[in-house]
Amino acid sequence: MRNADVARLLEDIAAALEVRGDSPFRCRAYLEAARTVRNLSVDVAELARQHQLETLPGIGPSIADKIATYLVQDSSPYLEQLVRDIPPAAFDLLRIPGIGPKRAQRLVQELRVTSLADLAQAAREHRIQSLAGLGERTERDILTELERLERRGHRVPLPAAWRLGDELAALMRDWPGVEQAEAAGSLRRRCETVGDLDLLVATRSPERIAQAIAQLDLVREVLVRGPAKVSFLTRDDWQVDVRLVTPEAWGAALVYFTGSKAHNIALRERAIRRGCKVNEYGVFRLADGRKIASRSEAGVYEALGLPWIPPELREDSGEIEAAERGHLPRLISLDEVRGDCHVHTTASDGRNSLEEMVAAAIARGYDFLLVNDHSQGLRVTRGLTPEKAREQWRAIEALNRRVAPFRILKGVELEVHPDGRLDFTPELRREFDCVTASVHSGFKQPSWQLTERMLKALQDPAVRILNHPSGRVVGKRDGYEFDQARVFAEARRLGKALELNGSDRMDLSDLAARAALARGVTLSLGSDAHSVEGLDGMRVAVAIARRAWAGPGQVLNTRTPAMWLARA
Repeated sequence: MRNADVARLLEDIAAALEVRGDSPFRCRAYLEAARTVRNLSVDVAELARQHQLETLPGIGPSIADKIATYLVQDSSPYLEQLVRDIPPAAFDLLRIPGIGPKRAQRLVQELRVTSLADLAQAAREHRIQSLAGLGERTERDILTELERLERRGHRVPLPAAWRLGDELAALMRDWPGVEQAEAAGSLRRRCETVGDLDLLVATRSPERIAQAIAQLDLVREVLVRGPAKVSFLTRDDWQVDVRLVTPEAWGAALVYFTGSKAHNIALRERAIRRGCKVNEYGVFRLADGRKIASRSEAGVYEALGLPWIPPELREDSGEIEAAERGHLPRLISLDEVRGDCHVHTTASDGRNSLEEMVAAAIARGYDFLLVNDHSQGLRVTRGLTPEKAREQWRAIEALNRRVAPFRILKGVELEVHPDGRLDFTPELRREFDCVTASVHSGFKQPSWQLTERMLKALQDPAVRILNHPSGRVVGKRDGYEFDQARVFAEARRLGKALELNGSDRMDLSDLAARAALARGVTLSLGSDAHSVEGLDGMRVAVAIARRAWAGPGQVLNTRTPAMWLARA
């Protein structure tokens, strides 16, 4: 699939336009098109061959033509034309939060910065603060962001890794000679970021399968190729490690290569205490070397006196002790989700209409959809005014009559302003079926001030859900500091829910969500979908909830529409 290549092209065009000072609406159009392509579950090249690019949200004739040209020529004359007069370093500088196009141009022209390494050196030598309008604080913030970029630069956020893992596993399952194929490692445990992507393949023809893997179109370079392992780099420079095992060793290998390392160490220690050893080939008695189990994961765990432990829990964080006592939680599953609690439409910054989002939700088997477009306070989204809200309510009521018993809930994502104010009057807020609230600005406020903003939002009688509480975007922006204990305690006291956001935010984190559950807080799962394709974010939200040990009764999404309206 060429989706990642095309998305990166569109992002580069947006960056070039931004540096040149083009219209922000035009820049955003390319970024929205990039997000659409990156989230596609089908090959964008196939859509281009069928002349269906313009059916995608946010992709008109002009962008479609540039995509088609790139797919045919493997280059973009339009981008090449744009960048002729732009310093190459400007693209890299725009990756740093706080550096916009004007600052990027100044850093290149006045400080001769030609790379991120140059930028770091300039910050360490305090040359950035010498520029008019760029003080000591800006310099310090740039250096901090550079350090964060270095720390997170070698890992891929879960949603992107999951798509690639699914694509590869599904492809290999169809090959003759492959009996089973599945993602392993941190992807199977649904960690928020993935380093090298691990795949496990059961086959009796390892040489033939290794050759087929090396010939995949997405392979840029083969690093290792042998009868037990093939490692390669994709065109996006992601490393994929494929382990080739016999079908008889499948279960033991899947346990071993899923990990985590700490979980595996705990299993090995347990095996020794029971007179056994466990490795990627099976469970063996120490006394005579006899194999006890290897074919299935359940068999491996049973041989160690344990029930099967879900991969999301395998972090040596109490799961083995809980399994031994018979106290493993029954985790929420995706098929128990009755609806999505966070989606957007064209009424704010979404790319699909209300009707399209509802049709997609019904196709997923949902019973309800909470539509919560942004309120007017987040101006960049062209959000709901009181008049637009009432117009949307009328559309929802008319559509509800057509799609019953499916239910569309009238919601809004209220902006929590830097002083704690919420959009709309209290009377208008009470007319929504469900009000959610979010912090989108003022991230550099002191921790106590951010905490007070969140508490004030929770204390509003109309607000039922606090969205993406930490403000982070995995791989792009760290979360802000706030007093988790106070926010969790207040949410519990008031019966309010905290969101697990399934977009690239992945916020709350699994650890924070587990801490919230321990304090009796209810969770809300939201894809934060801005398009039909974005609804896939629900599986990420469910994965975070499972890593947090959440059961179905602790999550709003398992409730029926009648239960929602009774609480409204």
